[in-house]
This record gives sequence, structure tokens and C-alpha cells, in this order.
Amino acid sequence: MARRLSARQTEGRFCLGKGCWGVLNKGTAAALLEKAAVFIRSSYPELGKGPEETEHRISEITSSIVKTGTYCHTAEELAFGAKAAWRNSSRCIGRLFWDSLAVRDARQLETAAEVAEAIFEHISTATNGGKIKPTITIFRQALEGREIRIWNHQLIRYAGYETEEDGIVGDPASLELTDAALRLGWKGAGTPFDVLPLILQIDGQEPEWFPLPEELVLEVPLSHPDNPAFDRLGLRWYGVPFIADMALEIGGLRYTAAPFNGWYMETEIGARNLADQGRYNKLPEVADAFGLDRSSPATLWKDRALVELNVAVLHSFKRHGVSIVDHHTAAQQFVRFEEREAAEGREVNGRWTWLIPPMSPAATPIWDRPYQEREVSPNYVYQERPYGPGRGSGEGEAAAESGAGAGARVEAGAGASGRIEGMASISASHPGEGEARPPMQGCPFHS
Repeated sequence: MARRLSARQTEGRFCLGKGCWGVLNKGTAAALLEKAAVFIRSSYPELGKGPEETEHRISEITSSIVKTGTYCHTAEELAFGAKAAWRNSSRCIGRLFWDSLAVRDARQLETAAEVAEAIFEHISTATNGGKIKPTITIFRQALEGREIRIWNHQLIRYAGYETEEDGIVGDPASLELTDAALRLGWKGAGTPFDVLPLILQIDGQEPEWFPLPEELVLEVPLSHPDNPAFDRLGLRWYGVPFIADMALEIGGLRYTAAPFNGWYMETEIGARNLADQGRYNKLPEVADAFGLDRSSPATLWKDRALVELNVAVLHSFKRHGVSIVDHHTAAQQFVRFEEREAAEGREVNGRWTWLIPPMSPAATPIWDRPYQEREVSPNYVYQERPYGPGRGSGEGEAAAESGAGAGARVEAGAGASGRIEGMASISASHPGEGEARPPMQGCPFHS
């Protein structure tokens, strides 16, 4: 692999080669300029910049859009936009740490091999031997006919195989991507926990796949502190959730390849990934390992098995020194985030049905709090999936895994100043509205 990702940060724009050129009509250019101006006027005060510098930057952007049809972010704008997108994510309970996000600027990379190497570096540095660092790597912005796409929903995820003898082996949520990988030439071992390859597509060309180096994939074998019978189930999970298929939108520019990670909240593994009937469906096996009576739902065997499975997840991650948060602590941290945002005069963007944890939500402090969900920018947004018979909006798959992001469309409203703020509210969410539970609980950084 040729060029390594440079750690050098620049105050200029990455307008390399064709990277910052596009053809837009006047209406599109005007809309882009409006979104760019909203972003600059809202972000620059937070970056400690005055009105004169703000208006000068907008003038620069205007000139660029007039000449080329688009513009490029400075390294500082890019880093702030990525962090603000986390802060704005309506479904993320872990936003207290939004300003700690490490931003890796990889906009100069062009080839699939270069992108793959940068992703491997991201996995290594973010995993950090188990002391996980919230990190994002941002590749060049999308233009007409030119975009980098990562086919994987997560950089590390298990394959799913449909077999005649045993039904589905592995993760049912990965069936279509596994089929795509097999057609590209990848061969899995056929176990329940095969790590899928990285699949990249550059500018609409044929996709390329890259095996993930084994030493980069941190996996946690699950054990229970009090029951050896649980250990014999042979369960495991990967240590870091790297969301890879969402786009980052900042000031009207769209970064279609911007993989990012936080750390797990234990219920996302123990109450969803391993427990859901549409995923690994392990609750019956866990119940049997504990000798629970499964003759009737009234014995609450599912509830008891769910708790023990989550106990095992927390115990195992801590035993192996891998960062994780329990759902009670995460909820308390979110309350602290709300308090900090209120002190800064910012309204928290939130969707109650996604913020409450999938286990014992009424025992957390966010259960009886109302939240307002708005379309805001910057943000992480769903985008069309580039593979499989179900090709189309990626929201279904993302929701099925983590419910990541805040929506499929983001448009900033005019006139925002002094803070990140978007259009008017689109929905209110609160305990009494009777909204059905989403297909999956989670967020971009804890999925």
C-alpha cells in the first residue's frame, strides 16, 4: 500500500487534483452557499473567531462556489463539524464526550489501497489495546460521479450464512453483505463468528475487498462470573463498534466515507445483538444454562436470561480490559450532557425512544424526560446502500444494528448564529406519546 495517512494538520483546504471540483446549477450553488454560511456563522463563535474573520471566510467560500461549484473545509472546520455532528445526534446517549473525538483527516487519499490502510490505522489507534478512543477518519467529500463508499455497516462485523442444514449460521443482519463478499471472491470459514472483509468502492468502480488483519480485531470471549455453564456456550463479541456506512454532512458538503467509533453500551450486545430473535437469538440457550423454567412467559425467563447475559458482557469486557459502559451510568452521563448544553444555551436534540436503554429503562433518570427531535446540521445521516437486492436507503440496516444517526436528510436553516442549530422541530418524543420501540437501540458511537 503506497501512501500512509499523514498526521500533519493544515490550516488550508484540501483542494487536491479534482477533489474540490464539481458542476452545480445556480439553484444548487445558492443552496450550498446558504448551508455553508449557516455552518460558518454557527461554528466560528465557538471556535473563538470574531465577526470579521467569519465574514471573510464566507466571502472565500462564495468565491470558491462561484468558480468551482463547491468549496472545501479547513482542517479546523472539519474537526469541529465532526464533533458537532456527534453532539447533534438525536439517538446517541453517549454525547457527554463529544468534544473528545479524535478527527483524522484523510481527504488526500484516492485509491482503495490507501483508504484501506487508513482504515486499518484507525482501527489500531482507536482500539488502543482496549482503552478505546472515540475516533473518526474522514475521506474526501462526494461530488457528482466521485465518491468513496464503504460497503460494510461496521468495519468489524460477523458474517451470516444461509445454509440448508443448519439454517442461518452467524449474524442474520449480515446475510446480504456476506453474499456480496462471497461473490467478490472472499471465503469465510462458515463459523458463527467469521469477521467480514473490508469492501471499498471508489468513484463507482468495481468494489475491492481487503481482509482485516487478525491482530487488529479485538474480540472478547464472554464468560459469566458465577456460572461456568454459560461459558460453555462459546459466545463472543468484537470490542469496538466502528460505524462505516453513514455519511457525515457539514455545511452542505457530504463525506460519504467517514467511519467513526465510540465504545459499547453493554445492552447493545447483551440485550440486542446476541438476544434479538432476528439476530443471534441466544436467550433460550442462556436460560437453559441457568436452569430457568421456559414453560411459560409468565416465569419471566426471558427477563432473567437477559439480565444474566448483560452481566456476562460487562464482566467479560472489564475482565479483558476493554472499555464499555453500563446503561445506568450512560443515562446518568446523558443527564450531565443535558446540563452542560443548557449552561451553553443549546437545546438538546433527542429522540426518547432511542435514548432509553432496551433493558430496565424505567430505572434510568431519562425515562420521564421529554425530548425534541429536530433536523440539525452537522450530522451523521443515512445513505443509499450500494449493494444487494435490497439496495436503497441504509436506514433499515443501520436501525437494525444500532439506530445510528439522526435521519436520512439534513438541511440547515438560515440565520443560525452562535451555535449549531438547524430547521424547526420535526417531532416531539416523550414517555407519553405511545411511540413504538424502534427495531434496534443504539447510536452512532455506541452501536
